[in-house]
Amino acid sequence: MEYQLPPLNALRAFEATARHLSVKNAADELCVTAGAVSQLIKSLELHLGVALFRRANRGIFLSDAGQAYLPPVRNAFRQISDATRRVAVPAETGILTISATPFFAAAWLVPRLKGFQDAHPDIDLQVVSSTALADFSRDGVDVAVRHGLGCYPGLSSQRVLTVEIVPVAAPALVQRLGMPVAPAELKRWPRVNDADRKAWQLWFKAQGIEDMGPARGPSFDDSGLLLKAVLMGQGAALLPAAVVADDLAEGRLVQLCNVSWIEDFAYYLVCPESSRDRPKVAAFREWIAAEACKKTAKPRRQVPVKAARSRAGS
Repeated sequence: MEYQLPPLNALRAFEATARHLSVKNAADELCVTAGAVSQLIKSLELHLGVALFRRANRGIFLSDAGQAYLPPVRNAFRQISDATRRVAVPAETGILTISATPFFAAAWLVPRLKGFQDAHPDIDLQVVSSTALADFSRDGVDVAVRHGLGCYPGLSSQRVLTVEIVPVAAPALVQRLGMPVAPAELKRWPRVNDADRKAWQLWFKAQGIEDMGPARGPSFDDSGLLLKAVLMGQGAALLPAAVVADDLAEGRLVQLCNVSWIEDFAYYLVCPESSRDRPKVAAFREWIAAEACKKTAKPRRQVPVKAARSRAGS
């Protein structure tokens, strides 16, 4: 015997009420009155012939029947949503929303976006900055760039940039202290630190340098602020070579020695598998991959005004 399906609105009211365990909150979510939600639930209970909620102490709780009914109802809504997203033909002009970490967006992405806009004038870009993993279905984000290991279950992940950490400083600081001859000389330099103050320790250790003492100097939990402090001459810092390539090439920063440290983390382009091949998403994927592969101009090496102290006999 085939049962007649309950009304969709009644199922939506049940799912929302069960999720919130509140008729009022469900009504707010569905943009209807609490009375309307109560009537929809009552009609569903009459249709099924069972009570879906228990009411006690001014609260509501799922009955045994409600607890059994909720998972398949919730799963059915999820399947309908997923199927709709796969079948629906998305508009491929208009806005492409890109979520990127603030430092990557400001230092690398935004200075290069004109190239994408020139190549794809029919696509308008919207860049939002965030460090949290995007909720693609809720936030309306098409693609995201994140700093991590590239393991994002259920999402397509494409490496954009390997993070090669190099020591850098402002030219004025190099002129004052002299270009270091060896990495060990940076132990005497003023340094700007990341939030947990471990980057310099790890970098020195990778160069075989031990006993560097406590990490002194200011620290920042935002790489953009750290870069600003370095540009203002407050100390040397460890930053991704690819992200500060323009600052190096144009002489705003100086790479202090020709040694680097490859992070386990990298920058990845992330998007849902279902939208990976949508024309505007594919266009951005192809563009950012090509842009990341471009050879940047060789950094201009600042000639210091005076030699390093170790060479001056101090």
